[in-house]
Amino acid sequence: MSTQQWLVIGQGDIGLPVTNKLAQQGYSVTGLARSARSDYALAEQANFIQADALKVSAEQLQDFTCITIIVTPDEYSTSGYNKSYLSICQHLAQLAEQLPKLERVVFISSTGVYGQNKGEWIDENTTPATPERDASKVILQAEQALQRGFADKAVIIRPSGIYGRQRLMRLRKVKEDNKDPIASTDWSNRIMDSDLVTIISKVLTIEAPKSLYLATDYLPVTTLQLSAWLSQQLQQSPPIVDDKQTAITGKRLHSNIPLAWLEFADWQAGYSDILQHQQD
Repeated sequence: MSTQQWLVIGQGDIGLPVTNKLAQQGYSVTGLARSARSDYALAEQANFIQADALKVSAEQLQDFTCITIIVTPDEYSTSGYNKSYLSICQHLAQLAEQLPKLERVVFISSTGVYGQNKGEWIDENTTPATPERDASKVILQAEQALQRGFADKAVIIRPSGIYGRQRLMRLRKVKEDNKDPIASTDWSNRIMDSDLVTIISKVLTIEAPKSLYLATDYLPVTTLQLSAWLSQQLQQSPPIVDDKQTAITGKRLHSNIPLAWLEFADWQAGYSDILQHQQD
């Protein structure tokens, strides 16, 4: 344990709890972010580097045996994704040969890299079709940059739609007075944010991780089915079905996350927890 050093680049809504979880479990972990340490609710046991990930040097990274990249763009545009995901991965890849102690680089990507959009089943062996969104194309390029630079040291985690006790978009939509019609054949996939933190922590610390994880729960669901269930739970009017859209859209993901890692194995368990805490 004493020779292992973890670095978590990015101290946002997912990166910070990952850092804190590792610190509380007794791992030697350092968080890296641009703002001062006092801006983050870091555990006392965690170390901290205030730096721009685009400018961090090989000397600063010299002692780390495992690095994970959990970033969000400053702006949700193609340019924003280029300046964050892609540029950071390219920068680290250029330093690869100068980091002899490094054993693992974990990148938090997105299932948005799969361009499949006709309800296809997707598993860890599925090759992504070209995504329609430019931002998703950039994230896929970031994955590839890391894989070129670090080869089999690179591990990719692709989360599906992240939700949680503070991520309540679906609940807000159900409560709207003027609901937009919802297609009956649009598939979606989800992962509870607390489960994603556990998944990342496990992948960072297990002895022999896979090269790719689909961080999603065990039950894809149509947007209509989810909205109807939430409407019933919240005693709201049911969703309006969009009769004009009959083509199957979205995708269905086969999770390759060990069930034991998940507190919420499906969307119903996750949203039941959220609703319970809304009432508390």
